[in-house]
Amino acid sequence: MGSSAIKSGALVSLQDLYPSSPFFKQGASVRVMAKLQEYSVETAIVIVVDGNASLKVNTQHLRDLTFRVGSIYKFIGELLIQPDNEAILQARVGGNVDGIDLNLYHQSLQLLRQFQADHISTT
Repeated sequence: MGSSAIKSGALVSLQDLYPSSPFFKQGASVRVMAKLQEYSVETAIVIVVDGNASLKVNTQHLRDLTFRVGSIYKFIGELLIQPDNEAILQARVGGNVDGIDLNLYHQSLQLLRQFQADHISTT
């Protein structure tokens, strides 16, 4: 009997999502946080950016979420890798997180990964 449990989204930055990254896998469940650059009502596709990295997010399954260009959003969902190695996040959860300090978020993400690496190497 296969497991159909929904996986928690791995915390990643947009800079982590490149073809040779361990996070860049078909169906990988990830959690991203970035600034909304563009939104198409017709396709329900948003483009979020963080520094020089960007990601398309399909928001068709999200309800009651208002999008504002320039605001910061978090999304949890699964990566769909296109034949041209472009990733699209199929979002199942999303929300506005304006007010978060993205630099501090990135620092905490680095510290978390360092802690996890240290913990794994000691066990």
